[in-house]
Amino acid sequence: MTPNYALPSKHAQTVVGLALAALIAGSWLGIHIYGMFIFELTLANLPFALALAAVQCWLSVGVFIVCHDAMHGSLAPGRERLTSAIATVLLFLYAGFGWKTLRDAHFTHHKLAGHAGDPDFDENNPSHFVKWYGTFFKRYFGWRSLLYVHTVVGIYWLVIGIPMAQIFVLYGAPALLSSLQLFYFGTYRPHYHAEDKPFADDHNARTNDFGTLASLATCFHFGYHLEHHRRPDVPWWALPGAKKAGVGKAGVEKELQHELA
Repeated sequence: MTPNYALPSKHAQTVVGLALAALIAGSWLGIHIYGMFIFELTLANLPFALALAAVQCWLSVGVFIVCHDAMHGSLAPGRERLTSAIATVLLFLYAGFGWKTLRDAHFTHHKLAGHAGDPDFDENNPSHFVKWYGTFFKRYFGWRSLLYVHTVVGIYWLVIGIPMAQIFVLYGAPALLSSLQLFYFGTYRPHYHAEDKPFADDHNARTNDFGTLASLATCFHFGYHLEHHRRPDVPWWALPGAKKAGVGKAGVEKELQHELA
């Protein structure tokens, strides 16, 4: 019998989801403001700056995962206008992304996971990390994102006078590395094709075998990917529970579809 994974009430889910979103996004914005307008990079404090950049990279992944929950209505169930507004602002601040464009692309990913037409998939290089990432980057970081990032960097450097090294370490590098982190743990590992690792069903997704802490550190549990595809209503912070409940086990897809009908 398929484990029936029950989510908290909509009110509890909203409280937890918005509280965690505020913590993640607030910390991300706070570090950015500190790193650009208060902190002064020197050789002596470079190790601290690199540690701060690593935290900012992880928080950047978290910001995108918050927006991802907004796409599925799991950030604050029943409050679509609020979650759309939150995601619109965060995605624009992240890299000038458009909320509706990314949301529509993500829904297409769920419909065509691992097949031609899936915007997150490179059907010509289904196992090649570098080429697939190049395709992924070009699809999502279009002219709008490049214009936004170059404008921000130009203002910081030429108008405000922030040293380019500081901009790179505490703004550019975390943003670029977070896209790589999100791609590797949240897209490539779950969806790459390998003869010795067949997919369990038509979602063409697999779940990593990381423990809870490692899963949180790598991609905010987005690596529990088959669970997400089978139960996209589960928010990121509840995915470990869905994994323990057996949502990602082989052979449960048909029963889950029946339960959710």
